[in-house]
Amino acid sequence: MKPGGDVIAELAADHRELEDLFSQIELQPVDHPRRRELADRLTAELVRHTVAEEWHLYPAVRKHVPHGAALADKELADHAGVEQMLRDLEELSVEDPRFNDTIAKLKFEVASHVREEEHELFPKLAATLPPEELEELGQLVRRARETAPTRPHLSLPNTPPASRLLVPSAGLVDRVRDLLRTTSSG
Repeated sequence: MKPGGDVIAELAADHRELEDLFSQIELQPVDHPRRRELADRLTAELVRHTVAEEWHLYPAVRKHVPHGAALADKELADHAGVEQMLRDLEELSVEDPRFNDTIAKLKFEVASHVREEEHELFPKLAATLPPEELEELGQLVRRARETAPTRPHLSLPNTPPASRLLVPSAGLVDRVRDLLRTTSSG
């Protein structure tokens, strides 16, 4: 994803990238190993995206959008369900029929979440925050993605301030693990 843009543009670009990854997975033959590679990339991008939202988008929604707490709580609940599916997916081989079922369920949940954000949450946030604050949130989201984990960590808190203390260290561990996996398979 290209750097720059307000929080809505940043997160919408993430949404397009996630949609593209789902499409790439679907284009592969059912038990092809490339599906695993793409599912791992999807997982990393989705985890980074959700962490950025949890750290910056939802606190802004709580603070600035009327009835924002209820909206943010619903989105966080959606994230918890997606994280569990990602955890399940991580343990499945592409030959396992549950792999395809999990990808299909995950795609449905992510698409529903994206629609809700783009059609309800983003317009409400844009109506309540000036462009310079939306830009600042975009910068914060970009920075959050740099330190966010690349794997689901169900035991980590998903709201600040605890998440800001614990999640970056999980992100570092994940990146080392990803690097080791890449160097050992390459």
